[in-house]
Amino acid sequence: MVRRLLAGGCAVTVYNRTASRAAPLVEKGAKLAGSLQDLAESEIVFTTLGTPEDLISALTGPGGLMSGSAAPKVVVDCSTVSVEASALVREKLAERGTALLAAPVMGNPSVVRAGKMTAAVSGPRDAFDIAEPYLNVLGRGVTYVGEGEVARLVKLCHNLFLGVVAQSMAEVTVLAERGGISRQAFLDCLNKSVMGSLFTGYKTPAYVNLDFEPTFTATLLRKDFDLGLAAAREREVPMPVASAVYQLVQSLIGRGYGDRDFAALLQQQAEASGLTLESEHADVSDGLGAD
Repeated sequence: MVRRLLAGGCAVTVYNRTASRAAPLVEKGAKLAGSLQDLAESEIVFTTLGTPEDLISALTGPGGLMSGSAAPKVVVDCSTVSVEASALVREKLAERGTALLAAPVMGNPSVVRAGKMTAAVSGPRDAFDIAEPYLNVLGRGVTYVGEGEVARLVKLCHNLFLGVVAQSMAEVTVLAERGGISRQAFLDCLNKSVMGSLFTGYKTPAYVNLDFEPTFTATLLRKDFDLGLAAAREREVPMPVASAVYQLVQSLIGRGYGDRDFAALLQQQAEASGLTLESEHADVSDGLGAD
């Protein structure tokens, strides 16, 4: 995301708790901040953090973004966190005159690099108008979905669907291979059909070549299923298919794949079918290209 902003001509200051991780961005032209408080001098601050607790601590805790005298005009949070954590941070930031935009990102690092990232954004409309030009630099575009925390729910719905599609893709791919069809041939046909999508395309190399190097781990997917199914319970919405997939993701983690890419659902499906998979070592496109 930072590289895309820099390529778009934006002046960017970066901070990471592990300074060495920011070094490649500095080489690309970003300025390195010495602390989170230093970022508060910017008009717009983007944040991406792993857990609700990380978000609360980084923005409102001791030594956090808002712990100094300066305060940014807008904070754009691209994390996937709970509505409750987001609402708490929103309230704390508003006390300092800072608007929070919830803008959870849809797309793994490969998708972002290719310029295919999207985001749902919620919060004050005037703050969105300020941030929209920068958000559009990041990928295919953004969708303003309303006030408050509603973008969080959009992202959770997105990731529930992500897991369901990944499991369905694993099931039909294993069925095809059981019938003597190579994974490469089956998925090539699928991707050319009306059922193909950006997602099935960019997961095809992982499924064909059994590359489970993580872009989004099974453990992170379980976290999003926890949040998504909790949101469904709160709203009395039955989720029979997503609930079944949740148990399969849990099983995947129990089998030791928690730190692997969730595409390992394919491996689990094959084992359940008595099928031993081997990499097809095929040169297949992820369909992403690059903008």
